[in-house]
Amino acid sequence: MKRPRLYGPGELAALFNVSRQRVLQITRRPGFPEPVARLIGTTIWDADEVDEWAKHNRPPRPTEGDEDR
Repeated sequence: MKRPRLYGPGELAALFNVSRQRVLQITRRPGFPEPVARLIGTTIWDADEVDEWAKHNRPPRPTEGDEDR
């Protein structure tokens, strides 16, 4: 049986080249794939669903004042 590919917040940060704080903003956007599971301390997403979403929905770059300081 094939195991699913999964992304956690760290993988999403690397994929989108953003901070983990920005990952939280992106994953709360309407239309972002629902998590596969919410575990104590982390959330995980199906990588294939996220990759498909990313093809059509490039996460917007933060505007002035949204950056992590």
